[in-house]
Amino acid sequence: MNHFDYINGRLHAEGVPLDTIAAQVGTPFYCYSTATLVRHYTVFAEALSKAGLDATICFALKSNPNIAVVRTLAELGAGADVVSEGELRQALAAGVPPSRIVFSGVGKTRRELEFAVAKGIMQINVESEPELEALSDIAAARGVRMPIALRVNPDVDAGTHAKITTGKKENKFGIEWTRAHEVYRKAQSLPGIEVVGIACHIGSQLTDVAPFREAFLRVRDLVAILRADGIDIRRLDLGGGLGVPYENETPPHPDLYAEAIRATLGDLGCRIVLEPGRLLVGNAGIMVSRVVYMKEGATRTFAIVDAAMNDLMRPALYDAHHAILPVVQPDPKAGIIAVDVVGPVCETGDTFARQRPLPPLAEGDLLVFRTAGAYGAAMSSTYNSRPLIPEVLVKGDQFAIVRARPSYEEMLALESLPDWFG
Repeated sequence: MNHFDYINGRLHAEGVPLDTIAAQVGTPFYCYSTATLVRHYTVFAEALSKAGLDATICFALKSNPNIAVVRTLAELGAGADVVSEGELRQALAAGVPPSRIVFSGVGKTRRELEFAVAKGIMQINVESEPELEALSDIAAARGVRMPIALRVNPDVDAGTHAKITTGKKENKFGIEWTRAHEVYRKAQSLPGIEVVGIACHIGSQLTDVAPFREAFLRVRDLVAILRADGIDIRRLDLGGGLGVPYENETPPHPDLYAEAIRATLGDLGCRIVLEPGRLLVGNAGIMVSRVVYMKEGATRTFAIVDAAMNDLMRPALYDAHHAILPVVQPDPKAGIIAVDVVGPVCETGDTFARQRPLPPLAEGDLLVFRTAGAYGAAMSSTYNSRPLIPEVLVKGDQFAIVRARPSYEEMLALESLPDWFG
């Protein structure tokens, strides 16, 4: 469910007309709905509670690190799952307590580990033996033992897009399932390490609970092995990955996901840590763009918009589908035409939709790209020297710019010429 609806023929974000925001902010821009963020978090949290799970929800900042979005979720009780020092700083700036922050990621540098240890975060999910050894040295030098979970790769096929699956043995993530026990024993012996849990994340945009159940059962087996060896496992970080509907997908309700956790792991007495990202923010955000030109090609009609692949990368990167709607509600009698919706970047891949059925469009029309709250702004760039686009947060009948569009002067100020140019 989301809170983007037509009211009196104009598409609104909650109580704010999108064309009103466009007039003030310019296009393109991202827009997030507070009411949708609140609803999605609440439904997810209630599902875990109904299943009787002792759970901490750590929002995955990689999906949307905007501090206003993070703060909205933090005020509901969310922690943060971060994968870089930058995201850790974003979470802290948004008001997330260090005691609710988990640091994941396969390539943490020594600097990043030092920063995380200094901040006293809840847990670091370690993904390799070299990282484990480096972390122990850093923590021991500060006279502390850092709570960790080893991220274990269960070799489970999530059945999702090849570029976002993370739980198969050929993926770069985690420690191979067959070596987990050995690495846990090593971790237990290191002076700067406190082993507290197991971490496992098999991929993103899953639309079936079966792969989760398979992975969770492997985690259960590992808990038994480690406890028999005297290793006190008291947290299970199960990652995220539950999908959202972009087109025709029918992801399971959080109740079914929570029940899968309860049925497989609920009797182990472990605190459950979950890292949802897309599930919370995907349908809570849209991108608004304006038609620059309508172009009749030899074989098709193009709607050239002012947003581009650098603003919303998912279609170019994953061939991802985003529903597209006009801001002004179309007349049902106007008919439908097949349109390629494309951006201005000098790449054929700068295409948002091919032969998409849409009502007749004209220069200046505003279009909305749905389900853009996750991995939209987070993955954007300044390719073609295009400024990052603004982000707007709506609450009821109010809206605020929560990331401004930089000026060209501000972009150029980040660069400099070496002295030899004179």
